[in-house]
Amino acid sequence: MARYTGPKNRIARRFGANIFGRARNPLLHKPNPAGQHGAKRKKKSDFGMQLDEQQKLKALYGMLSRKQMVRYYKEASRVKENTNHAFIQQLECRLDNIVFRLKFGSTIFAAQQLVSHGHILVDGKKVDRRSFQVKPGMTISVKPKSQTMEVVKHSIETGARTVPDYLSLDPVTFSGKLISIPSPDQIPLALPVNVPMICEFLAHTS
Repeated sequence: MARYTGPKNRIARRFGANIFGRARNPLLHKPNPAGQHGAKRKKKSDFGMQLDEQQKLKALYGMLSRKQMVRYYKEASRVKENTNHAFIQQLECRLDNIVFRLKFGSTIFAAQQLVSHGHILVDGKKVDRRSFQVKPGMTISVKPKSQTMEVVKHSIETGARTVPDYLSLDPVTFSGKLISIPSPDQIPLALPVNVPMICEFLAHTS
């Protein structure tokens, strides 16, 4: 799976939020979107607003591809639950995102790298697929040999983020567990996202 290597700070400035949780907030010195007319806000069409909401959500979960978003929507639309809820819950329960929420990685991109490089165990077995769906009761941990990595220790010890209520963390053993599937109002997104609008957009464009 390809890893996003594009201009992350430009994306954060576009949405006016430190969307990736970087230690150096890119908005402190450049609060406006990039470009000559970045400070001017133009009124957007309905399509433009739907597209913006989709881009925000893709960014929040580590710059997912359009193909991935469509796949998650189609899977959510097949379950008996509320489609909007099932859609965001699938994104939240991705392994890379759970690793980020447990503070093993300082950003979603650091978490993605830990997973893809084989530093993460699920119930004691190595899983290097970032999109792996974590189920309630599963234990996520850092490999014993990887627990000495400075980036991991620093993230756990100094991370300002709090671990959500649907997760438990044991920083001593570098392990955590998904207690339950999160309800949408429990999910700590860095900025508001209109999930129903995104689902409607995907329904009409996929």
